[in-house]
This record gives sequence, C-alpha cells and structure tokens, in this order.
Amino acid sequence: MSEASRVVVYDYGSGNVHSAVKALAAAGADVELTGDRTKALEADGLFVPGVGAFAAVATALRGHGGDEIIERRLAGGRAVLGVCVGMQVMFERGVERGHDAEGLGEWPGTVTELDAPVLPHMGWNTVEPGEGSVLFRGIEQERFYFVHSFAAKEWELDVQAPFPQPAVTYATYGERFLAAVENGPLAATQFHPEKSGDAGIRLLRNWVTSL
Repeated sequence: MSEASRVVVYDYGSGNVHSAVKALAAAGADVELTGDRTKALEADGLFVPGVGAFAAVATALRGHGGDEIIERRLAGGRAVLGVCVGMQVMFERGVERGHDAEGLGEWPGTVTELDAPVLPHMGWNTVEPGEGSVLFRGIEQERFYFVHSFAAKEWELDVQAPFPQPAVTYATYGERFLAAVENGPLAATQFHPEKSGDAGIRLLRNWVTSL
C-alpha cells in the first residue's frame, strides 16, 4: 500500500481550520496543521484556508510569508488548494465595501460583491464542473456548501498550448461566479469542501490522490 500524501493545512491565523484537518484526514491524507515554513514548502499538498475579509486574509498571508511559500510551491509544480477567501486572494484584487485590496496575483481578475437579492450566499448549491475536472470526478451532480458575499465572476487567464487548459467550474447565485478553478498545481474552491459532507470529502480525496 502506498504511503499517504502529506498535506499541510497552512496555519497563518485564519479561523476555522480544524474542520479542514478532519476532512482531509477522512479523505486519506497524512495531515498537519502548521505555520512552519519548511513543512509548508515540502508537503505534497498545501491547503490554504481563508475566512473573513479579502484584505485581512491577504495581509495575514503576507505577514507569515505565505505569499512566498505559495509562489515557490507553484514554481516547483507542487500542489496548492485555496478555499473560500483562500481562493479569492489568488486573484489580483478584491473590492470589498469600497476598499480595493491587492491579492496574491496568481490569477488575473478582481473579486467583487455578488449581485444577488440576499447576501451572503449561504447554504448548499450545485455547480457546473469544468471540462477535464479532477476535483469533481464522480461528484458532478453533488451540492456543496457556500458562505460568501464576494466572488470572482470571470476567468481571465489565457492559457496557451502546450500548457493544459484550466478546468473552470461555475455556480449561480444571483449571477454566475467561479465556484472552482483547477490550473496546473494551483486549485481552489469558493465553497467549503470541509463543510460539504460526503461530497466534500470525496472532492478532497480526488485532490489528495492526485498529489
């Protein structure tokens, strides 16, 4: 039997990380919650949580050197999975209640408020998995748990051959928005897989087994 993939849940001060540790363990990962730079760089997979405001998450990540860790992992083709605001900060900018904040800039685009009658978007929703998705393999029709008022609305990165086309997954709440992206070693979900029951654990297992 092959050794379990080592996954670090990156501890940089973002709340609500213990449910992610439990879900990743249930998905078969050898998981550790740590802010240790070496462990975060060397793990098979890095899980980047994010709760709260875009600007606060981006600032906290930079303050702990997380931006450099993510950049170095991606440059070496090592997997990173961002979740919720951990997905949003991978984009260039976030505009939240009049405050324009700089993201990590791994992807072009701006995170803005959803145009919906009631915010936040909170609860279970279906998604439209992108072509070639690994994360949603076998769970294309499942529902996932969202809690957010802001999102990236468009995928703006133009990927040319020979690089594989990203799998871009959408959901709709008031308007269409990016529910997940799989772009080489960098993947992210707007919803919380760790709060999405069996479907979320299966998604995490798909990621863990791809490492």
